Amino acid sequence: MTIAEPQRSHPSFPQQGWVAALRGFTRKTSPVEAGRCELCGAEILPGHQHLVEPAGRRLLCCCQACAVLFSNQAAAKYRRVPERTELLRGFHMSDLQWDALRIPIDLAFFFRSSTTQGVVGFYPSPAGATESLLSFAAWEALVADNPMLAELESDVEALLVNRLEEARGYYRVPIDRCYELVGLIRAHWQGLAGGAEVRDAIRNFFARIEEAARAPGLGSHA
Repeated sequence: MTIAEPQRSHPSFPQQGWVAALRGFTRKTSPVEAGRCELCGAEILPGHQHLVEPAGRRLLCCCQACAVLFSNQAAAKYRRVPERTELLRGFHMSDLQWDALRIPIDLAFFFRSSTTQGVVGFYPSPAGATESLLSFAAWEALVADNPMLAELESDVEALLVNRLEEARGYYRVPIDRCYELVGLIRAHWQGLAGGAEVRDAIRNFFARIEEAARAPGLGSHA
């Protein structure tokens, strides 16, 4: 995967929120190492729940009790990240529609921001997540062809697109999955073009996404 020159980030976007989230995904920790809920301080293990703070676009690790507390509170300061992962088999996107979204590589994710009341698009790079200047008209045309995009939960669900190596994968995923992908690319990138290690990490990531989409109760096929 070759990374083109990153486009200018939106001036209102707080980069520190992404940086803080990515640090959590790139730490080399033991799979059984315990952490702490960022709200109440309770002990949590890998596989724990996450909350999003829409105003700062921050991802917070939380315990089950805090996750339940913030469930179905759309107007609250924090929003719970859902667990559903869905493979969008009937999704339609032509090459022209993809080009119209102005993403310089073949990997990106898009979500609706309740703060800006619009859709934002990001692509991963060795430096982290880079925001692309998304064409509103191009996105609306995509929604017209794929009405399921209108059902994405603001701030916490994303459309994840994988068009690398002739792939055409489109997924409805929790936003923390997107953070995870960006962290993996940062952790495994080598040299100018990324190297075999990062390509393997990306393939393994999407294999896990496909598996999660097939898991009863957590994912479904459209």
